[in-house]
Amino acid sequence: MWRIIGLETRNAADNMAIDDAIAECVASGLSPPTIRFYMWREPGAVSIGRFQSAADELDIEACRRLGIEIVRRRTGGGAVFHDSEITYSVAAPEWYFSPGIHGSYHEICSCIIRGLSYLGIKADFRPINDVIVNGKKISGSAQTRRNGVILQHGTILYGLDRQKMFTVLRPSRLKLSDKPLSSFTDGVTCVKEVTGASIEQLYEALLRGFTRGKEWRLGSPTENELALTKAMIKKYESGEWNFSR
Repeated sequence: MWRIIGLETRNAADNMAIDDAIAECVASGLSPPTIRFYMWREPGAVSIGRFQSAADELDIEACRRLGIEIVRRRTGGGAVFHDSEITYSVAAPEWYFSPGIHGSYHEICSCIIRGLSYLGIKADFRPINDVIVNGKKISGSAQTRRNGVILQHGTILYGLDRQKMFTVLRPSRLKLSDKPLSSFTDGVTCVKEVTGASIEQLYEALLRGFTRGKEWRLGSPTENELALTKAMIKKYESGEWNFSR
């Protein structure tokens, strides 16, 4: 049976440490497969992929000036600005999903697509890890595998502050070295731009999308997970981890 941890708002280090702790506890058999929904404490955060350099990807001074938290993820992928969105994470044994990265990405992203359909939004999967609406990206995900467990997390954009996004992310790192900035701006959309749904309605739709066909219950982090989270937060708060490259 799946455990669902309902929507909550935390800071960047907490969010990454909790996902990491849950994945470790699932791997050790102490926790059930888990789907978690969360948001990021205002005024937002930027997460960078496991193998990225913060100095290359971000305007660090702009982040500090705006109070934007910086955290390195356990998963790979690119730099992501977290503001008006819902983030999900899935931690489960690999055998729960199709073999291979492409198959598991497709299965999990299909839950997002199904959730958006409940709001009347027609979305499609764009390999390897994006969900698009009318050709524009509305969701991206990242994944890692360790000790037989998949940890995948990703964002579903509810609102979009393009000016702030391009203030904290370096445009040259957005694959725009030979393209005008507007070409990326025009390639991204959000729920607010395509429907009048509230963020609460988005959460309810995503909950339905992720749980359809599953046996599940609402739950919360266990004592083991909380203890491990407390230990891991030190890593996700540290400059050694976040600025190690």
